[in-house]
Amino acid sequence: MAVNLAPPEPGALHPVAGVDLGVAMAGIKKPNRRDLLVMRLAPGSAVAGVFTRNRFCAAPVAICRKNLRNKVRALVVNTGNANAGTGVDGMKRALQVCAELARHLGCKPGEVLPFSTGVIMEPLPVERIVAGLPQALEANSDWLSAAEAIMTTDTVPKAFSTKIGLSTGEATVTGIAKGAGMIKPDMATMLGFVATDAAVARKDLHPMLARAAERSFNCITVDGDTSTNDSFILAATGAGPSARGKKDLALLEQAVTEVSQKLAQAIIRDGEGATKFVTVRVERGRDIAECRRVAYAIAHSPLVKTAFFASDPNLGRILAAIGYAGVALDTAKVDLHIDEVLVAKGGGRNPGYREEQAVAAMKKPEFTVRAVLNRGRAEATVWTCDFSFDYVKINAEYRT
Repeated sequence: MAVNLAPPEPGALHPVAGVDLGVAMAGIKKPNRRDLLVMRLAPGSAVAGVFTRNRFCAAPVAICRKNLRNKVRALVVNTGNANAGTGVDGMKRALQVCAELARHLGCKPGEVLPFSTGVIMEPLPVERIVAGLPQALEANSDWLSAAEAIMTTDTVPKAFSTKIGLSTGEATVTGIAKGAGMIKPDMATMLGFVATDAAVARKDLHPMLARAAERSFNCITVDGDTSTNDSFILAATGAGPSARGKKDLALLEQAVTEVSQKLAQAIIRDGEGATKFVTVRVERGRDIAECRRVAYAIAHSPLVKTAFFASDPNLGRILAAIGYAGVALDTAKVDLHIDEVLVAKGGGRNPGYREEQAVAAMKKPEFTVRAVLNRGRAEATVWTCDFSFDYVKINAEYRT
């Protein structure tokens, strides 16, 4: 059950002018479920993307990296099959999907971006995807249906939307994402798509996307495993107001980052088997990089995460993780808090700390672990979840 995460309310997701959505039931892995999404973009749309650094990246990731050099007219997303670890054959099948969608749209195959998510090392059922394209193209779907169509082990569709006032008018930003396990993006089984109707120059879009990714999807972890398919796309259709001045670009980037952070946090709230949403904040480090190393050491640790699940303040596990993070700390300066409870001071147990205080904090569905290094002014925040019995069960039974 997702932690304090409900499906979007009807009407909460704003349509984006210049984006047409269509979903279909292609039967890629299971019958009678939406598993294919086509997103058509207005001519002249600017598109940017960041992707996994996993060397075994999926065939669609390799194609997207190449096709982003071109104009982009459409995105096609399938669930149920990752088309990763499939070699040359996987590339051929992904290119076949692009060619077929391009034929329907009257554009070039290089103007299509493909995305896949699901089981790794299985051949992509290209015939089913191609057969489902007409249904998707005929559908007039909304953003909620699109979010549902890209789910795998997700229990809740992830979608957020906002409007922002620019000097030239009101712009819309709407995004969807999927992901619940194999989550430790490094880009930038996570997919994220954000669209705006604002007109943004192509040269301005990628830096905006990279900074948004750094503050959102690159600040989360469920299990420390970087997927072969991680992709985050930002599209600006230009069907709305212009965002070309510095102030407008800053306002738009703020909105894109806000939507991206909500999507990233939703992935953690819906982490496989998650019962706790945990913010890990590392403060007063030398630089952001070392703060992140410490934060991720805490957030990745299975021993720490199982303690979160049990609401067990076995806090030596957190200190141990801080110690092996690869930062040359003076441990006698490190303080540790669970919410507002100071549990460790100067590298050791706080004399005034009582274990029931930490138990009470950790029993809540949301709490914060705050490590203060006392060696500088930098800080970093990472969002993670606990490891429950269900995490093992879900992943043990994933292919069945």
